[in-house]
Amino acid sequence: MKNFLNIFLALLVCCGSAIAQDDLLAELEADIDSTQAVSAAFKGLKIVNFESTKLAGHKDFYFIVSHRFGTVKNGIDDLFGLDQAVTQLKFIYGLRPWLNLGFARSSLQKTYGLHAKYRLLQQEQSGLPFTLVGYNLVTVNTALDKDLFNNLEFSDRLTYTSQLLLSSKLNKRLSVLLAPTYLHENLATRSTAISGNGTPQFFDEDNDQFALGFGARYKLSPRWSLNADYGWHLNRNSNSSFKNPLSIGVDLETGGHVFQLHFTNAQAMFEDGYLIRGAGDWSDGDFFFGFNLSRVF
Repeated sequence: MKNFLNIFLALLVCCGSAIAQDDLLAELEADIDSTQAVSAAFKGLKIVNFESTKLAGHKDFYFIVSHRFGTVKNGIDDLFGLDQAVTQLKFIYGLRPWLNLGFARSSLQKTYGLHAKYRLLQQEQSGLPFTLVGYNLVTVNTALDKDLFNNLEFSDRLTYTSQLLLSSKLNKRLSVLLAPTYLHENLATRSTAISGNGTPQFFDEDNDQFALGFGARYKLSPRWSLNADYGWHLNRNSNSSFKNPLSIGVDLETGGHVFQLHFTNAQAMFEDGYLIRGAGDWSDGDFFFGFNLSRVF
């Protein structure tokens, strides 16, 4: 924990020293190519958990540090989740004006991910009323233990996610997003329930799973916005102990960085993690605080 606090304080110092840098907000709010294109529906590459329809600019390189603390439910025992934090490091490059490629690693289950994000259609001021972006992700769970899974093969560690991200900037302040999602787990998620006599029961999800994401951003000021998203798992096992992810947060632009601060009931940050295995329950005070720090080069 001490090492993390040192890293976090260093990041804050970097933010303070970025005042002399070019204002990132100008980059975030800039038009793409066409003067008719509707820009800046979202300030960040993510809303909270879900991807937004924003892409890194051509030849831009993003470094993103995402941190999700443990549940606040345990209170002071683990300092409201500070002792149970997980971190994700992500690198994203704008290979083309319409195409991003990215690599990430999460400390949760020692998971690695590769993704492609690409713009298919762009909202126009006096034309097309929405932006359409595709997103594909493959993750590798390297924490699976061969001693616990008989005949475990490398392919069992893989999960695939495909999304269509449909957004519309309704006015200068409000943007909304719809995200139909398909996930395929080679090794299906298993949840556990305790029967009336105390015997554990196991329930496996389907290998093919479907979800529908909803997101919104409301611009409060030139530097602040309020964000929220929700994932509806359409074919979750009725006996599953996992929950649909509901998240709310704010974006803050600070010179050369963007801070995203949020609360969510899913600690995982890859799509298969927060959509399939969200473990927190808002009604029980079981949720997580987290942040994303983005730097563009």
